[in-house]
Amino acid sequence: MRLAVGSIAVGVLVLGLKLAAWWLTGSVALYSDALESIVNVAAAVAALVAVWLSSKPADRNHPYGHHKAEYFSAVIEGVLIILAALSIAHAAYGALSAPHMPEFGPVGLAANALASVINGVWAAVLIRAGRTRRSPALAADGRHLLTDVVSSVGVLAGVALAALTGWLILDPILALLVALNILWSGWQLVKSSVSGLMDEAVAPEELGAIRDVISRHADGALEAHDLRTRQAGRVTFIDFHLVVPGEMTVCEAHEICDRIEGGLRTAVGEAVITIHVEPEDKAKHTGVLVL
Repeated sequence: MRLAVGSIAVGVLVLGLKLAAWWLTGSVALYSDALESIVNVAAAVAALVAVWLSSKPADRNHPYGHHKAEYFSAVIEGVLIILAALSIAHAAYGALSAPHMPEFGPVGLAANALASVINGVWAAVLIRAGRTRRSPALAADGRHLLTDVVSSVGVLAGVALAALTGWLILDPILALLVALNILWSGWQLVKSSVSGLMDEAVAPEELGAIRDVISRHADGALEAHDLRTRQAGRVTFIDFHLVVPGEMTVCEAHEICDRIEGGLRTAVGEAVITIHVEPEDKAKHTGVLVL
């Protein structure tokens, strides 16, 4: 929650600096940079709401929790990014039709550069926190800010080149390039978030680690098959069938399940694990063979 609130504060500060840069220069490229910062603030608010919702405990109507709320935030952010890109492209088209030379003063460029530095630092903080806390909303916000930093650096370099060469067309062309970059970023964000909403399985490397943990902690069992996984925010859902010898007692089978669950939670963090115990005549001789 503190990080989400911090994103709003940083977004407002950066927006103020970029609007000042645009006002001082009249550059369409810097206008496009400022417009994306408006999206950053709106996206930060959406992320705050999503993080708050996802932290709520499970209830009668949502027995699996509210973790998927973060994916909705990321989808909303992606849509906002795409809308911003279209608005920038519209402004750039108008400038191409009637190009003019902006006032490239050092104060305006310095304000935009400072905003980019602040965004870059905060993007690194959010991406690291998103990975550590397995938060799609924070990670998406950080990746979006990082894209904004790349765009801003390109804009500053191009604006400086336009000032040196006097080529009026460079300013709107830079704005169009920013719009395309933002559009691609928004599409990637929506695509990854929809995958989470569609219960996509965990990444292959994480699935391999899960299989290894089951194999190492299932001493006494015979095999595990029908392994399924999905990710919902910071929580990993894992379920599979565990085959044990027919003569094994319920208590012994339960101890094996406890060992596996402990190992999985150590390896993947917060997880919801469902294990269906079966006798040996249900073995499929596929999946995870116990070492």
